[in-house]
Formats: sequence, structure tokens, C-alpha cells
Amino acid sequence: MRAIIIEDSRLARLELKELLKDFPEIELVGEAENAEEGKALIEKENPDILFLDIHMPGKDGFELLQELETVPHVIFTTAFNEYAIKSFEFNTIDYLLKPISSERLGKAIAKASDRISVNGNKSEKLNEESRVFVKDGEKCWFVTVKDIRLLVGQGNYTQVYFDNNKPMVLKSLQHFENVLDDSVFIRANRQQIINLKYVEGGAAWFNGRLKLKLTSGEEIEVSRRQTEKIKKIFSF
Repeated sequence: MRAIIIEDSRLARLELKELLKDFPEIELVGEAENAEEGKALIEKENPDILFLDIHMPGKDGFELLQELETVPHVIFTTAFNEYAIKSFEFNTIDYLLKPISSERLGKAIAKASDRISVNGNKSEKLNEESRVFVKDGEKCWFVTVKDIRLLVGQGNYTQVYFDNNKPMVLKSLQHFENVLDDSVFIRANRQQIINLKYVEGGAAWFNGRLKLKLTSGEEIEVSRRQTEKIKKIFSF
């Protein structure tokens, strides 16, 4: 599992790197000391796991995650316990309080391994005729992939839009991005994936962005990063 450390304290980075030597399943591919460096590193390396401090100079860890199009699996490493609940609004595996013990780190890495295994390998894509099981409380559906028009991420949950249904399932948006065909399903912004076959039209929006309208009436604001990609697809 490829990992990045984002931590402003050099000593804390060194301590964590030393602990990680006992876990050969972790390949450390980079480190950063602030949110700006971290964002660039994440976009370059596309890691599986992010070891992330919360309090850093400039933007904090939460602000960094809010700027990402795709959020890796996050293991927070912090000296503050008051943010634990807020942390699970993101793709959070665990919340480790400093000083971090090897045993506690090992449990977090095991959780990450389990989550990544469940989420599936990126190369194992579902086709349009695949059927997926969707469960929300007592209600269950077998949904054909081509009938899914929109997915909206909310932390470790995703709301799946098909027909007149919008169940919430305990799978991250990253999971769906990994297993759905990216020639049909595209990340419009940090929280939404759309099925391109349901796009009815589009219009220019603020700051060079794009707003799309789906055949079912939903309007989707496309991030600046994805706008050019979608314009090319539809020749806007």
C-alpha cells in the first residue's frame, strides 16, 4: 500500500517513518510539511493511504482534504482528540493520538488493508450490465450499473441515485470510482460522480467552471480541474 505522510513537525515525521519500518506492506512514497506541499504530492503520487496531521501552519488537514478531487484513505495523526468525530466526515480509516504506539499503528494499517481489499482493485471494473447489491436499512435492491446516474459522497458513505431511489450505502465515493468504468462514470467534483449517458446539457459557470444538467433534472457543478476534460468529451 502506497502512503504519504503530511506533518509539519520534522521529529514527528521521523518517528512515524521509524515505526513504519516494521510494516513492509507500507511503501512510503513521499512526505510533506504543510498542506500546499501535501496537495501537490497527493496529486502526483495518488497514494492509497495518507498519514495526516490536523494542526499545521497555513491550511489545516481538514482544509487540505476539502480541496482534493479524490481523497485517499486517511489515517489522522494528531495530538488533539477533539476532532475525532469531524474526522469521519472524510475517507477516514483511523484517528491516532500522539505519541503513536507501534501496536496502535498496526491496527490502523490492518484496517486500511481490509478497507482497500473490500474496495477492490482499480483494474477490476464493473461493466454497464453488471448488477450490484445496494442495501439501505431494511431496503435492498439489485441495481444494474447502467441505471445509476449519480453518486454523491458523504464521508465513508455514498448516496446512489437510480430511478426514483437515493439510498445511502456504507461505501466511500473512492470505492465507486475504483470499480466503475471511467469512460462512462466521471468524477465531476470532490463529492459527485456522474454517469455521462445521463447528461442532458451544460452551460458555462463561475470561474471557468461548467454546470451540467442530468436528464432527471439534477444540476451538477463541475470543478475547474474536471471542466476541461468534460468539455472535450462533449465538444462544448
